[in-house]
Order: sequence, then C-alpha cells, then structure tokens
Amino acid sequence: MKKTSHLKNTLRESFWMALEAIRDNKLRSLLTLLGITIGVFSVIGVMTAIRTLESSVEIGLNVFGTNTFNISKRPAIQFGHGGRWKYRNRPNITYKLYEDLKDRAVLPIHVSAYDSKRGATVKYKDKQATKNIEVAGADEFTVRTLNTNIRDGRNFSKDDVLHMRKSALIGQDAITQLFPFKDPLDKMITIDGIKFRIIGIIEEKGTMFGESQDNIIAIPITTHLQMYGGWRHNIEITVESPSEEMYDLTRDEVIGILRTLRKIPPGDENNFELTSNQEILDELKPFSDGIKLFAFSISVIALVVAGIGIMNIMLVSVSERIKEIGIRKAVGATRQDILTQFLMEAVFLSEFGGIAGIILGVAGGNMVSFIFNIPAVIPIDWAFIGLFVCSIIGIGFGIYPAWRAANLDPIESLRFD
Repeated sequence: MKKTSHLKNTLRESFWMALEAIRDNKLRSLLTLLGITIGVFSVIGVMTAIRTLESSVEIGLNVFGTNTFNISKRPAIQFGHGGRWKYRNRPNITYKLYEDLKDRAVLPIHVSAYDSKRGATVKYKDKQATKNIEVAGADEFTVRTLNTNIRDGRNFSKDDVLHMRKSALIGQDAITQLFPFKDPLDKMITIDGIKFRIIGIIEEKGTMFGESQDNIIAIPITTHLQMYGGWRHNIEITVESPSEEMYDLTRDEVIGILRTLRKIPPGDENNFELTSNQEILDELKPFSDGIKLFAFSISVIALVVAGIGIMNIMLVSVSERIKEIGIRKAVGATRQDILTQFLMEAVFLSEFGGIAGIILGVAGGNMVSFIFNIPAVIPIDWAFIGLFVCSIIGIGFGIYPAWRAANLDPIESLRFD
C-alpha cells in the first residue's frame, strides 16, 4: 500500500514538473511538442479520413443487393488492368444478351437489366429540372438490385417493360426539383420531349461521395433503349443468387452461359466483367493501404525527430536541475525515484503533444465527412495507438536523460552552482 502511494506521489509530481518545464521553457517546449503533434496528426488525420471514406464506400457501394453481382463491359474500378483500349474493343453487353442469359440461367432468383443517361431535359408543365437528373433504364427487379424500395405507388411490371410503356419512377431529389409542393404520383412529365406518367416514388438512399443517389427518374429499359442508343447499346446486367451458399455456383453458371453465348474459346479470358460489392471494396483496398503506408512512413520520421527533441529538452532539464536532484537524493530519494520522475516527465511531454495531434487529426480527417456530406468517424483504436506510440517515444528517448539524472553523484550535485 505504501509502495503504491509512493508511486502515485511520484507520478503526480512528475506531471506537475512536466507542466512547469513547458511553462518555464515555452518556445523550446512548443517546438518539441510540435514535432510530436505533427507526427500523430499525420497518422490520425489520414487514418480518420480513410476510415470515413471506407465507411461511406461500404454503405454507398452497397448498390447491389445481398448475394448479387453485376455484369458489365468494363471493370467498375480500373487499377492496372491493361488500359482502356482493352475494354473498349470488347463487344457490348446488349439487351439480347440479357434476354438470352435470363432464358438459360436456372439458379438465379432473377436477372435484371440496367442502363443510364445524364443530360436529359426533364420538365413538368413549364417547370424544368435545373440539376442534371439521371434517367435510368430499369425493369421490375432493378429497385431490388439497387438495394432500395418503392415508397409510394407501384414498381414496374413485366408488361411495362414488354410493351415499352411510358411509365416512370421518381427519386426524392427529382421530386424536389419538379414537384416541390405537390404529390408527383400520376402526374405527367416530359423527358426529352416524350411524355411519361409517374407510377411510383423511389425510397431515399442518400448521398455517396457528396453526390445524391436520389436525383433519378427510372423508365422501362426497353423504352430507354428505344430513346437512347438502340438495341445494341451497352447496358449492365445484375444477377441475384438464391443464397450466400449458392452464390459461387450461381456465378459459375452465369460465367459458363456468357462464355457459350459469346463463343469464347476454352483457355481465353472473359470479355466481360463480374463485380460484387466485396470485389469493389477489395479493389479499393490496395489504394487505401498504400496511402496508409505512406502516411505512416512520414509520421515515423516526424516522430523520431520529435523524440530527439524530447531527449534534448530532458537533457537540458537535467542540466538545469542538478542541484535539485542532489537535494532530493540527500533527503532520501533513491535512484529509482529520480529515474521514474524524469522518465514520467518525458512521457507526459510526449502525451501532451500526442493528445493535441489526436484532436487535430480527428478534426482534420473528418473534414472529408463535411466536404462529401457523409457520416463522421472517430477512430478510437487509432487514438489509443497514437497515445501508446507517444508513450513509447517518451520512454525510448527519455530513458537516457532519466538514467543520467539518476546516476548523478549527490555530493557533486549539491556543490553544483
């Protein structure tokens, strides 16, 4: 009990001495702590920003429903895939291919087609949308594969798609532009001069990377192709497997059917891409890991320089307090007491800079959430890692000055003037 009380007193005294050292040597201490702060800030700031983006990507890229994958002409994200020309020369994913796949596939719950166009002129009476609304070509399963629902009204039916009806589903941001104070259901709008009747309202999805996912109007895929691009136009196909256990089998079946339909010889690579939510995240991971490694490397250099500063300020502190050390030893302080005092003082100095770096890093990293209008993230794990690293810096670079103070001769110290 007595030993524990003694340790508490030593820690308390070391804490106040660290504050006194900062107060007495403001500029020197500030420059030393600035190195620690910058090092921790660079790590925490980058990690917070990346964690925020990763969290947004995991939520936002959940564009495909559970156990769902997308078929496209090109990869969703292109990092080192051999350049754009490789994919440009591939045959399009056509509506005919979609129909053939839909007829032949046995395992999927459904096979859905999707196309998209921006830059259309969208009007309701004399009111024209000022923002660039996405006009999507969809079928009866698209709402499900886009991981959303119909909030009001109804979804497309097979007949809407089969008969190329002029029906439309509308998102909340498009409603805000065209029907700010009205119920849009059953209203007539014009898209590039063609009239459509709104039959349903799409449930809100929010933003991704600062861009709204609700600024959308969907029309039947057949009508969309008739208006834009024609039947040989490139589209995307989405396939949903019955369960997680059947996912790989469904994927293999679809690949086999597509290779047969496209007459791809055995051994040749696919001339189409299959992408899932997880594959998009996996594709982004090396990029984010590279940024993390770069930030960590820079931070290590900054922290080492800051550690040298801690050692310097502690050596100066020992030199200025030689007589004080002699008096403490004369009244009964042991070498361990002196060692603990100066070592803890170095740790506290490091922690002061580290706490400032963590606060600034979390605030700076979450600027990403403000810019892109996405939820903020506080990386608790990295905050504790930052504090731990600061403790290691304080111990590692404070051990020599503390050892030197502990080994001063008390008699010589008392004579020091």
